[in-house]
Amino acid sequence: MAHRTHRSAGDAVTARLRTQTAELAALAPDVRADRPDAVHRMRVAARRLRSALRTHRRHLRGDHTATEDGLRHLGRALGPARDTEVLGARLLAQARELPPGADRERVLAELTAWTTRETRDARARALAALDGEPFRRLLATLTALAADPPLNSRAAKPYGPELTRTLRREHRRTAERIDAARRTPEGPALERALHDARKAAKRARYAGETAGRPARAFTRRMKALQDVLGRHQDAVVARDTLRTLSDGGFGYGALYGRQTAELGFARELLPQVWEQAARRPKKLR
Repeated sequence: MAHRTHRSAGDAVTARLRTQTAELAALAPDVRADRPDAVHRMRVAARRLRSALRTHRRHLRGDHTATEDGLRHLGRALGPARDTEVLGARLLAQARELPPGADRERVLAELTAWTTRETRDARARALAALDGEPFRRLLATLTALAADPPLNSRAAKPYGPELTRTLRREHRRTAERIDAARRTPEGPALERALHDARKAAKRARYAGETAGRPARAFTRRMKALQDVLGRHQDAVVARDTLRTLSDGGFGYGALYGRQTAELGFARELLPQVWEQAARRPKKLR
């Protein structure tokens, strides 16, 4: 979206709310029809809307915490369907690469059964959320909010200076999370700290998307940071899942080792990615 259409901060916020609300509403039928990637796209739209409401609280009148909570609950309802899809595909692809002597066929059969069962249950939860009254109320609230956002006087300030402040605030928040992770010793606490940093990077990226074309470089840097931290988190989830599924056999042990190696690789990549992402956002015009 060309930045010349954003005369004020409120213009950018309004455009974001309207685009993502329309996306969320349009994807509900696709999720029900089980169309490819629909759950993922709807979950992302919910996250983007929640991030916009949180990041731009200072630009909106009133308390929108209930709407943020509704979006968080929707994301959690959709999450297992997407997470199981990604995790199942990851583990099955890696299991197919096991040598025959690693009991490959048995591991594949067990992982296939687990993925099928978990996917079925997760989809049922997602559909139940979309068919419930809370989702209908949430969608009505978002539609009304996007149609006429309750912008305050701060939202009327010029686009460039106001959105620059927003991006720099989100960037500082991300830097604080990265610094906290650096000070955290090896173990579960470090994994949680890196996951927190990933969430901060995602929120900063979404803020950059709201700012539009002038913030593209910042958005790309935050996405790169989010991706490497996401790679780390995916390996954590896969490793922990294998712990619950493993019978101690060589095949599961080899898969477990793959996740451990991936954790190490993501951590090796992080410093060079952060070196770029650490750059302060430039002033927007």
